[in-house]
Amino acid sequence: MTSYRCGGVRATPDDWLSIGEVSARTGAAVSALRFYEELGLIASERDERNQRRYPRHMLRRVALISVAKRIGIPLQDLQEAFADVPLDRPPSHQEWQRASRGWKRRLEERRQTIERLEAELTGCIGCGCLSMKACALLNPGDALAGDGVGPRRL
Repeated sequence: MTSYRCGGVRATPDDWLSIGEVSARTGAAVSALRFYEELGLIASERDERNQRRYPRHMLRRVALISVAKRIGIPLQDLQEAFADVPLDRPPSHQEWQRASRGWKRRLEERRQTIERLEAELTGCIGCGCLSMKACALLNPGDALAGDGVGPRRL
């Protein structure tokens, strides 16, 4: 296994974790870790028994992936954000800042969408009909059906 440096100190064998250890520490399923590796979001090396071993700094990446998924950031966006963040060493503070810069904008867009949805749900529930097809106030004659499938007012 390649040695890497963490804070200027050469990593020891204790700094390498099995896939099961990473799964236990992060709560991510082993299958998810393999999938993240296929996508290039995380990386492992193989030991002499051909088992995956992850450098300890991958825990931070997996944690960030988990948080991003929880707030609705697609894995493709993570791939783009991580494109310039090295896999072979812990990232610097500046690298993390660069990787997450676009997320703030995206989170603000999501926040605005949720606020609009909340306002629309309140309006719909307030009218009492609870039916988008029959709603004379928000969607008379189901006019929004002509705009395509799915939610149209968000």
